[in-house]
Amino acid sequence: MKKTIILSLMLCITGIAFGQKNDNKIKMLSDEIEEKVIEWRRHIHQNPELSNREFKTAKYIETHLRDLGMSVQTGVAKTGVVGILKGEKPGKVVALRADIDALPVTERNDLPFKSNITSTYNGKETGVMHACGHDSHVAILMGVAEVLSQMKSDLQGTVKFIFQPAEEGAPKGEEGGAELMVKEGVLKNPDVDAIFGLHIAAGLDAGKITYKPGGIMAASQSYQIDVKGKQAHGSRPWASVDPIMASTQIISGLQTIISRESELTKEGAVITVGMINAGIRSNIIPEKATIVGTIRTLDYGMQDFINKRMKEMVPDIAKAYRAEATIEIEKGYPITFNHIGLTSQMLPTLERIASKENVIEVDAITGAEDFSFFQQKVPGLYFFLGGKALDVKPEDAAGHHTPDFLLDESGFVLGVKTLSALAIDYLDN
Repeated sequence: MKKTIILSLMLCITGIAFGQKNDNKIKMLSDEIEEKVIEWRRHIHQNPELSNREFKTAKYIETHLRDLGMSVQTGVAKTGVVGILKGEKPGKVVALRADIDALPVTERNDLPFKSNITSTYNGKETGVMHACGHDSHVAILMGVAEVLSQMKSDLQGTVKFIFQPAEEGAPKGEEGGAELMVKEGVLKNPDVDAIFGLHIAAGLDAGKITYKPGGIMAASQSYQIDVKGKQAHGSRPWASVDPIMASTQIISGLQTIISRESELTKEGAVITVGMINAGIRSNIIPEKATIVGTIRTLDYGMQDFINKRMKEMVPDIAKAYRAEATIEIEKGYPITFNHIGLTSQMLPTLERIASKENVIEVDAITGAEDFSFFQQKVPGLYFFLGGKALDVKPEDAAGHHTPDFLLDESGFVLGVKTLSALAIDYLDN
C-alpha cells in the first residue's frame, strides 16, 4: 500500500512538472505569434465569404497548413479543410475545430480592415461580414497549428485540425456544415477520440473563459409557415380571406406554447418569428403570407412537444380565419452537449492556463452550434472565450450577428494557449 501511494504521488508530481514544462513552451510560442494571429484574423475579416462559398478562406488556411508540413485534405463538406499533425510518439487522436463562414450583414464599424464585400443572399444584395467572430476562430486555430507543429516531439498522438464551413447553415437546397463533415467521415481515418472547440464572446471580458458541463447551447430548428387566403381590394376586406390577419393570430398563438404550455422550470425554450412576407401594395390584400422563424430547446422531450403543438395549432388557427396554413419544421442542430467526464478531466487545464478565477461555469444559452454534430459521435468540450475590451460595459457591447459587432484582439492569444494545452494534456492523459 505504501509503495502504491508513493508511486501515485510520484506520477502526480511528474505530471504537474511535465504540464508546466509544456505550458512554458506553449506560452512562449503563442506569445511569439500573437501579432501573426491578429494579422490573419484581419485578413479574413476583410475578405469574408458566406456559407459553402468560403473558397478563398479555405485556400488561405490550406496554404498555412501545408507550409507547416502537415498532411492536408481539402474540399471536405464542399469547402472545409482538415490538417493532420502526427506526433513523434504514438497515442490517441484529438480534434480541434474552427468554423470559417461569415454572415449576410453589412458592417458599420470604421476599421482599417473593415469588410466592404457584397454578395447575394436569398435573392437579395447584401454586405458580408464576420459578425459572429468566426474570423477569430480561424486565426486562433491557425495559431494553434503553428504552435503544435513546433512541439511535434512532445505530442503523444495525433492532432486533427478541422476548419469547418457553413456553421451558420448551408444555403437553401444544399447540405453543409458539421453534419456533412461527419457524414463524409471527418472523424475517421484516423479515428478521433475527443474534440474541442471554442467560440469568441463579444460580451465577455478578454482573458476570461466560460463553460458548462452537459448542455451548454440549445437545439435549433428553423420552421416555415405558408398561409393561403383570398386576394381582394383593400377597400373591401370582407371580400377577402386575409392571410396577414391569420398570420398575426398564428404568431400570437405560437407564443402561448412557450408561455402557457411549456414547463420552463425544467429548461428554457424559445419560439422566434424572424421574418414575415406578404403583399406588394398598400391597397391590395394578398393571397398568401409566409412566416419564418426558429425554435430553441434545451431538452429533447420539450422539443418534441413544441413541434407537435405547432403542427396542431397552425392549421387550426388559420381555419378559424377561413384561411389555410401548412408548417414545415427542419431537423436543425442538436443540443451542444459537453461530455461530463471529458469536461471534468479538462477543467484543470482551462484553470491552469487562464487561471482559476478567470474560468467561470455558466448557465446554458439558447444560441445554437452545429459543433453538436461532432459531439453526437465523440466526446466533446465547447467553451467561450472573452472578446470584450475591459473598458466596455457588457450592456454596451454590440451583439453577435449585428453590423456593429466588434472584438478586442488581446483575447485571441489565450485561445491559442488554451486549445494547444487542451490538445497536449488530453493526449498525455
